Amino acid sequence: MNLYEYQAKQLFGLHGIPIKEGRVARTAAEARDIASSLGGPVVVKAQVHTGGRGKAGGVKLASGSDEAESIAAKILGMDIKGHRVGQVLVDPAVDIDSEFYLACVLDRGARRILIMASGEGGVDIEQVAAETPERITSVHVDPGLGLQSYQARRLAYGVLHALPDARRPAFAAVLRDFQHVVAQLYETCVEEDATLAEINPLVITTDGQMLALDGKVTIDDSALFRQQELASLRDAGVETGAERQAREAGLSYVDLDGSIGCLVNGAGLAMATMDVIKFFGGEPANFLDIGGGAQADKVAEALRIILADARVNSVLINIFGGITRGDEVARGILAALEQLDTDVPFVVRIEGTNAEEGRAILADAAMNTATTLAEGAQLAIRLADERKQGQSQEVVA
Repeated sequence: MNLYEYQAKQLFGLHGIPIKEGRVARTAAEARDIASSLGGPVVVKAQVHTGGRGKAGGVKLASGSDEAESIAAKILGMDIKGHRVGQVLVDPAVDIDSEFYLACVLDRGARRILIMASGEGGVDIEQVAAETPERITSVHVDPGLGLQSYQARRLAYGVLHALPDARRPAFAAVLRDFQHVVAQLYETCVEEDATLAEINPLVITTDGQMLALDGKVTIDDSALFRQQELASLRDAGVETGAERQAREAGLSYVDLDGSIGCLVNGAGLAMATMDVIKFFGGEPANFLDIGGGAQADKVAEALRIILADARVNSVLINIFGGITRGDEVARGILAALEQLDTDVPFVVRIEGTNAEEGRAILADAAMNTATTLAEGAQLAIRLADERKQGQSQEVVA
């Protein structure tokens, strides 16, 4: 679950990271009132769950309340990478001396939190990593030991030595402040069950203050049961109807742009299934993981969500039975089809627990089956193309 910038910075503030106390406006008039109460120049920032706001014109400096109102009126309702702006953050403007990047991210491969720091703030860290990787300093934190003071110092001095000579004095003056922010950002990540906690930029102002000017936080959905206050911050309005329906049904679902619906048990297998579809020239319409113990009712609900997408021209069901039983999945498929009037073709590949029973149930219903993922993907792509061609001919006729 992603937090908006203002929510992320409020969370940082609770953990002792210095921030500016801006406020959120949902109308231009509210933006004017906030700017008036703050006094002086302000920054009006679109609040959307995507990057690139500045390049899209979603971040603007205003000299006072009148200009803040005018800018907010232009930003509200703007479309930024498919995200409609419904609110803006009005923050006090600051005079910046230097910008830095700092983030804690869950490194699943290392089973550690990775902390990254760089003197190149305010730009995409991917760009820095590609062009000047030597300017990024990183450490992995042992979950049993927690962040050690020497690791915070390593990050601080790594950034210091990577800076040009002209920028070193300002950073050297706030080394302790930087190490404090590192420690508190790690604390935020651990205590709030975040898979990402990012400050970009972390700045030094011209009067020597260190401030988190922007923030991004992603909370682990699997931990929301113990993060009830954070769970209440979810903006259901940014989800598609299918994504909201899937979440309420306990399914992991993401809308994509293709024509082949995917129903898979297990996130890793779901990713592999999409990769194989793309390898053979198809495009997945969704990511959908029904989980390890999905029963017939959950499979039926998953199929209803997939088939509600008019772009879907075939459905590939790829099940490996461990906890999930193949015969339960087969019954779920047939139960869903009894409730749905659809001509979308299905391809089913079932392996593992009760796979033979599942395939027998499907064979009796004249369903398309496959013994390998490659075979299933190619058949699903062919059936999708045939259905699409048939629809085109009907339109022409």
